[in-house]
Amino acid sequence: MHNPEVSVVIPVYNEEAGLQTLFDRLYPALDRLGRSYEIVFVNDGSKDKSPAILRQQFQARPDVTRVVLFNGNFGQHKAILAGFAYCRGQRIITLDADLQNPPEDITNLLAKMDEGYDYVGSIRRQRNDSLWRHVASRGMNRLRERITKIKMTDQGCMMRAYDRRIIDAINQCSEMNTFIPALAFTFAQRPTEIIVGHEERAAGESKYSLYSLIRLNFDLMTGFSVVPLQLFSMLGMLISLASGALVLYLAGRRLILGPEEGGLFTLFGIAFFLIGIALFGIGLLGEYIGRIYQEVRNRPRYIVQAVLEQQEPRNG
Repeated sequence: MHNPEVSVVIPVYNEEAGLQTLFDRLYPALDRLGRSYEIVFVNDGSKDKSPAILRQQFQARPDVTRVVLFNGNFGQHKAILAGFAYCRGQRIITLDADLQNPPEDITNLLAKMDEGYDYVGSIRRQRNDSLWRHVASRGMNRLRERITKIKMTDQGCMMRAYDRRIIDAINQCSEMNTFIPALAFTFAQRPTEIIVGHEERAAGESKYSLYSLIRLNFDLMTGFSVVPLQLFSMLGMLISLASGALVLYLAGRRLILGPEEGGLFTLFGIAFFLIGIALFGIGLLGEYIGRIYQEVRNRPRYIVQAVLEQQEPRNG
């Protein structure tokens, strides 16, 4: 396992109910590849029995298993970044522990990389999401593509494959908050996508919430483009010009026709509209300033409590 051909990075957070099922499917699927491999589990501060189960699995297959244990919960993307830092493979696969993407599809990702692609994204087959989620996802994809020029059909699918060169570039980045698939896309020379399976969660509950999805899209927009700031600046300029023209019009109308009580509520409506835009702009500026604040503090992304790995024999 010194320099395996394939590394599989799996973040784990409170997945005790489904880990054994994951082991039962993942290891046989990788054994059938006929390639050297390692599996890097990153325990993201689980509060259940997940760390103990990972230790047992390491003891059962120490030749191909590594376990990185965080001393707290730092988030899924931080866990993946830690997995990138500790993995040693030439091709790296990211996979969720919930088995919504079948491990058996790893062979399809590697086959695509054999064709010369250095980044292989994935599109989930037969998603059973609600209509509003389909519409919202499609709208966000189009907006993100126009703003950031990053093309991803299914940004929520974790199962992806990366060349070692891309992982090395990601490891050199010191950003506190980023969206890893988008960052990898910017480093890729030949990116592509394939369709992978999508199944119901094997056990446990989803860790994603509406807030986390909103945060993800904010990270995408503010982490890879300043277009939102530029658009808001242009919008502010247009509204300022329109507001100035409206003031001149109302002043002229008052001089010619005299004071009008009927226009009071119209002015209130215009004022509330402008205040709403101003508050949105302040929030947008706050996103960028917040990112700057997090970067200048220069705090570590995560803290590793321990790493379970097989020790290499010493010469002599």
